[in-house]
Amino acid sequence: MPRTLKQDRAALLNDHLREEIDHWLGVYPEDQRQSAVLGALRAVQHEHGHLTTEMMDAVAAYIGMPEIAVYEVASFYSMYELKPVGRHTIAVCTNISCMLRGSDRIVEHIEKKLGVKTGESTPDGKFYIKREEECLAACCGAPMMQVNHVYHEHLTPERVDEILDSLE
Repeated sequence: MPRTLKQDRAALLNDHLREEIDHWLGVYPEDQRQSAVLGALRAVQHEHGHLTTEMMDAVAAYIGMPEIAVYEVASFYSMYELKPVGRHTIAVCTNISCMLRGSDRIVEHIEKKLGVKTGESTPDGKFYIKREEECLAACCGAPMMQVNHVYHEHLTPERVDEILDSLE
């Protein structure tokens, strides 16, 4: 029996990704399968570095939801990257609490240190500075940033240098 387009697309997901998505599917009732899309996209991005249309189509096929609905989720949330970016993702909170404690100075320092602007990756592909993070929910530790989803609070330019210099 010939495979369907949906089966072909879902086959792009390796065993590890299917296992991860199955975990998220198991968290929600069968009639709420689309709720697993956030975890599924996170898993795919973690493995591939960013989300391609082909991989988003595979997630849609595997979960059983319209492709456009997956695209909407991926393009709405700032945690997803739709193009290749540097290996280490830097997100500096620029909300009012962090801004009042110097996040603008931290952003300027990072841009100068790495030689790229927000929204860009370094030429060697090591770092990517996300465009803007409205709030990373660590107001008491302002100014703060996430590097590869790890929180770093009470930042100074010197502390930023220590953090970035420690990454391979």
